[in-house]
Amino acid sequence: MGKLLCPAGHSVTGDAFRNSTQRIEREEEMENKKIPVLWIVIPCYNEEQVLPITAPMFLEKIGQLAGEGLICAESRILFVNDGSRDRTWEIIRALAKEDPRYLGIAQSRNRGHQAAVLAGLMEAKEHCDITISIDCDGQDDINAMDDMVRQYLDGCEIVYGVRSRRDTDTWFKRFTAESFYKLMTKMGAEVVYNHADYRLVSSRVLRAFENYREVNLFLRGMFPLVGFKSTSVYYERHERIAGESHYPLSKMLGLALDGITSMSTRPIRLITGFGCLVALISFLGVIWSVAAHFMGVTVAGWSSMVSILCFLGGIQLLGIGVIGEYVGKTYMETKHRPRYIISDRTWEEGRGDDTDSEF
Repeated sequence: MGKLLCPAGHSVTGDAFRNSTQRIEREEEMENKKIPVLWIVIPCYNEEQVLPITAPMFLEKIGQLAGEGLICAESRILFVNDGSRDRTWEIIRALAKEDPRYLGIAQSRNRGHQAAVLAGLMEAKEHCDITISIDCDGQDDINAMDDMVRQYLDGCEIVYGVRSRRDTDTWFKRFTAESFYKLMTKMGAEVVYNHADYRLVSSRVLRAFENYREVNLFLRGMFPLVGFKSTSVYYERHERIAGESHYPLSKMLGLALDGITSMSTRPIRLITGFGCLVALISFLGVIWSVAAHFMGVTVAGWSSMVSILCFLGGIQLLGIGVIGEYVGKTYMETKHRPRYIISDRTWEEGRGDDTDSEF
């Protein structure tokens, strides 16, 4: 391979020169790329114990990122009060008065974690270049934001925060959570394994995501459907800093059911296939009973009859129940009710009803 003369007069190979040129082009592209404005979206529900602890941590993080030139100094922290019944909203308002980088919005009532995250993202998309959604409890490692922003600057529009380990979870929670992700994959839903709602999303993606109008929200399964270049950042999950978890087993099961029925129709297909199998077995049983009758080997008994009736009755009720879930969700979707209603904003307090908005 021939030699090339670099600008300093040194002789380099063609491959080395091309690699150097590509590196310089990437550096120039990074320099020319606009420093993004980041909004951290934090859903809050009865977080009066943990919010005073984690709020300064988030503020310190955006200060550090801005100091390193990764984000703009105009970046903000947006708290979303999801109808809390304690002093969460009062604390958010006090934080907003202390530092303009703190912002807060309040939903008119409790509408659930997914709706709160969506409300914050839709509120932020017109004011920033990127958003990072994260829970308020401090379990998700905020230092992973550094890698998330760098991945965005490298060209990714969505960056998923993925838990590398679940050592802080109980055996039961770890087992059920991992089983949930495996079940979702088998049901045909496109989800990122061990990813919850800690993710970076660009405003470009959010503008496209705005066209998804589902009332039954399962964000961790919806964002992969939008497309765009994406990657994952891995982190270790910590224990909750203060307060108690607001996601008991009942809510986890409800979220799992919403995720499966919102993202996949495979349960209905499984019931159809199982129904065909039961029908085939029943048909073979009819042939056997007729043959046994003519051979004179029938024995009168109620146990077998009761067992068969209970089995078929259970299968029918299960099938009707699953279909009913889909019918109920279709019913809710056709109503076109708003997913959330914002009743207050910390930067518009005192303006009355004109601050309300719904989506």
